Amino acid sequence: MQSNLRRMTSTLAHRGPDDGGLWLDHDVGIALGHRRLSILDLSPEGHQPMASQSGRYTLVFNGEIYNHQELRKRLGQECPVHWRGMSDTETLLAAFSVWGIRRTLKACIGMFAIAVWDSATRCLTLARDRLGEKPLYYGWAGQHFLFGSELKALRAHPEWHAAINREAIASQLRLSYIPAPHTIYQNIFKLEPGHLLQITPQTAPGSAMPTEPYWSLPAYIANRQNAPAPKNVREQTDALEHLLADAVRQQMLADVPLGAFLSGGVDSSLVVALMQAQSNRPVKTFTIGYEEESFNEANYAREVARHLGTEHTEYIASPSDALDIIPRLPVLFDEPFSDMSQIPTLLVAQLAKTRVTVSLSGDGADELFGGYNRYFYAQQIWRRLQHLPGFLRSGIAGTLGHLDARQWDKLLTPFSSSLPQRLRFNEPGEKLRKATEALNARTPEDIYRRLISHWKTPEEIVLGLHSAPDPIPTNIPAGLNFPERMMYMDTLGYLPGDILAKVDRTAMGVSLETRAPFLDHRVVEFAWQLPLHMKIHDGQGKWILRRILDRHVPRHLIERPKKGFGVPLDNWLRTRLRDWAEHLLDPVRLRQEGFFDPDPIQEKWRQHLAGTHNWQYLLWDVLMFQAWHEQQNPVIRAMAA
Repeated sequence: MQSNLRRMTSTLAHRGPDDGGLWLDHDVGIALGHRRLSILDLSPEGHQPMASQSGRYTLVFNGEIYNHQELRKRLGQECPVHWRGMSDTETLLAAFSVWGIRRTLKACIGMFAIAVWDSATRCLTLARDRLGEKPLYYGWAGQHFLFGSELKALRAHPEWHAAINREAIASQLRLSYIPAPHTIYQNIFKLEPGHLLQITPQTAPGSAMPTEPYWSLPAYIANRQNAPAPKNVREQTDALEHLLADAVRQQMLADVPLGAFLSGGVDSSLVVALMQAQSNRPVKTFTIGYEEESFNEANYAREVARHLGTEHTEYIASPSDALDIIPRLPVLFDEPFSDMSQIPTLLVAQLAKTRVTVSLSGDGADELFGGYNRYFYAQQIWRRLQHLPGFLRSGIAGTLGHLDARQWDKLLTPFSSSLPQRLRFNEPGEKLRKATEALNARTPEDIYRRLISHWKTPEEIVLGLHSAPDPIPTNIPAGLNFPERMMYMDTLGYLPGDILAKVDRTAMGVSLETRAPFLDHRVVEFAWQLPLHMKIHDGQGKWILRRILDRHVPRHLIERPKKGFGVPLDNWLRTRLRDWAEHLLDPVRLRQEGFFDPDPIQEKWRQHLAGTHNWQYLLWDVLMFQAWHEQQNPVIRAMAA
């Protein structure tokens, strides 16, 4: 058992290069292992696995409890506690002993994946933070129940024999990620955000294990009518700034160098502004730029950094820099993942790691405060659709869809300078393509489904699959308007499944911890109390955040079209990546492996190479699965070599 555990934890050394530990109870048959990235209390007193003073609880956890000092004060008021060190691990154990596990989880402000063994009740509890910042996988391997922060730890166990889940492949082709609770493997799961799972020695091997929420966004939204009456705009803005500043203050707590990612957009600029306002020295900030001007935002970040007085580090990445890291992606992500912004995210994480161990980010602001363009143009499309008969919708869609996004870009770009700032988009052809596809939608949820889907009918591509999972959740709270429904679906799906997974794997892949002040659950709950007009106003998202940022940064440094965090993959696939892609998309190989129908894939590849269409997103979905599968399969790797 010890050798198996050591093998599993060694696969996670990148997540915890500073220390490692094992704990075993042979009588019960339980073993806990941990790898540590030291952030708080760098002394041996922070070593994990850690036992409570009474010996009842033994804990391993990944993450940070930002309010752990406040929790210590509260615990001290209820009973005397003799503290051995200053780690939040010890704080959790003391809280479990006094309050129990569920009450402790509800009291925590932080990001975490937790496994705690209660020797009194002989129960193992797994728990994941409310928004899903930290990953937690679990499942059965024969008679053994396994769990870990990454799938590679589970795969290291000698009893691992999991088959590939074809429904998960379909989800990845549609969404670019595999949503919780599913993984690429059958009967191996992700613990959903805000949930816990409990298992005892009496749990039958291979049995289904129900999970339960200790925090629920649907429940909070359903009960928000009980929240205090809305204040005026100034009071709401002041209250949110105070709350965000407190979240930033707590997340700046570290015993190691700390900084922030800075793109020069609203989200990261506001986080950095609030950091700098509370720091007595320049905050370290980091930006990645590109030689391709249409993808480069480094100059905007540079101006914001200069205004705020940060210690700014900028790196202009060449195509070679980006292309060199592509072979690392399947290993980092452990399962197929194809959001192409994984490339610049890894580049900026590598840059930050040269100077700091912790970096704050602006993740979560778009989903909570209406930042994505689809939140307002989809609603406009839906309003107009209701007045058009079906045959007319189809006719307009067919006419507009005659041209590919690449061709629309050529037509629309010359006119962009004459449009109002709020109507200027990066890649306007791609935005128009999505809007065109929405014309055939029959419900608001169908519009959302069409907007977020890459392969619209992935079951036609994945062999042996009759239907693909629907990405639309079934528990949408009543009373939400159209943009709020989209924001809700993104917060439960896209945010943890794509954005947070991307940031966690790339950053932890270089032993960098990231923190997201917007995902403090107090900020999340505050955002869902706000009326929509304070988020989306006059066709512009994140309205209230912009009002706060106006107090710190001149508006002209921020106001510009939203670019996203992209790379020029369209062109790279035709040039620098062509040989690599053709190796992975070889139709003979696809037929032999038996996952994909090669004909539609080859058709899109030919159109992409010819330059008549831009199928970069759909092709990247297939390529990332193929690259992952090749990395997992020793026979295929040997053939490729």
